[in-house]
Amino acid sequence: MKDLLELFFVFMKIGSVAFGGGYAMLPILQKEFVEKRHWVNDQELVDYFAVGQCTPGVIAVNVSTFIGHKRKGVIGGIVATLGFVVIPIILLLVIAAFLNHFSEYSLVKNAFAGIRVVVCILILNAIERLWKKSIVNKKALVLFGIIFLLTIFTSISPAILVICAAIVGMIICQVGGNE
Repeated sequence: MKDLLELFFVFMKIGSVAFGGGYAMLPILQKEFVEKRHWVNDQELVDYFAVGQCTPGVIAVNVSTFIGHKRKGVIGGIVATLGFVVIPIILLLVIAAFLNHFSEYSLVKNAFAGIRVVVCILILNAIERLWKKSIVNKKALVLFGIIFLLTIFTSISPAILVICAAIVGMIICQVGGNE
C-alpha cells in the first residue's frame, strides 16, 4: 500500500506541472524516474514515449501508465494514471469555469505567452534527448531523414509512418544486425 501511495503522489506532483504535453514532460520524467528514483532506465523511458505516441491518448498519461504498470502491475498502472491526471482535471475545471471572464486581460495573455516560451524550451530539450537516444547509427539517421521528408512532403498518416518505421527497424535488425 505504501508503494502505491508513493506512486500516486509522485505522479500527482508531476501531473501538477504537466504543461506542454508529453514531449515537454520528457526532461521532468527523465530526472524523476531515471536519475532520481531509478524506476526505469533511459532506453525504457524512450521506448515508453514511442509506444505512448502510437497509442490513443495523451503521451505523458500513457507513459505514466507504463511506468506504474512496471512498478506494481495493473493496479500500479491505474494508480499512476490517476495520480497524473487528478490535478490537471481539477485545474481544467477551474480554468474552464473562469477562462471566458479572464482571457481578455493582458495579464492572463502575458502569462500564457510566458508559458508558451517555457513549453518551447522543454520540447527542444526533449528533442535533444530523444535524438541522442534514437539516432544511434547511420541506419537510424537515414530512417530519420526518410520519415522526416515523408512527414513534410506527403500527407501520409503519422500512424502509418510509425508502423512502417517499426517494420523497417525490425528488418534492419534481422538482416544487418543491431549495430
